[in-house]
Amino acid sequence: MHTRTQRMMQQGGFILLGSIVVGTIAGWAHRASADDQPAPVTAPALLGELRTLSQSLEATRGELAVARLQLERANAIIDYSRQYNIPADLAAAIYDVALSEGVDPGLTFRLVKTESGFNPNAKSKVGAVGYTQVLPSTARLYEPGLTDKQLFERNTNLRLGFRYLRDLLERYDGNLRLALLAYNRGPGKVQELLDAGRDPQNGYSTAIMKGYKR
Repeated sequence: MHTRTQRMMQQGGFILLGSIVVGTIAGWAHRASADDQPAPVTAPALLGELRTLSQSLEATRGELAVARLQLERANAIIDYSRQYNIPADLAAAIYDVALSEGVDPGLTFRLVKTESGFNPNAKSKVGAVGYTQVLPSTARLYEPGLTDKQLFERNTNLRLGFRYLRDLLERYDGNLRLALLAYNRGPGKVQELLDAGRDPQNGYSTAIMKGYKR
């Protein structure tokens, strides 16, 4: 279905490009045949027409590129919505916020599923809240003065949770396993175990990374 839609968009793009070219050539022919006394086509005029045509083609390519990105986004949101059996608006929020925070959406969907089961009101024994189960103390490092009520807001919770994950990925030089363990156990605990020569693995990162491809 997706492939057929993309093929239709490409065909529509070719038709649009062709119509621009045909329209421009027709304009030249009309001016050349007006009153059966064609006016001479000067070099500057011809260059101007070519420049206008080139600009029209570039604009059309830009519009097609935007349409292609919008189609890819829509297809991804539909796929994630079906895969995790969640509303499309929630899938769209997770997808868009993940991209805006520089984290792979495929990873963030796994994180939210593991942390909260997509329950916006989830709260852990240690006080982590919302979709991403971020601690209020951690969230306030990014947004001082943030209230607990605000942290339960969907986009706020997703944004701060994903930002924290991104920072952990940077802290551990892209080591996804350590970043996920630090997200779950806290970077202090993970570092303590590493300094003691122990593996901080507790099964959390394994569960999220199973079958995951970057």
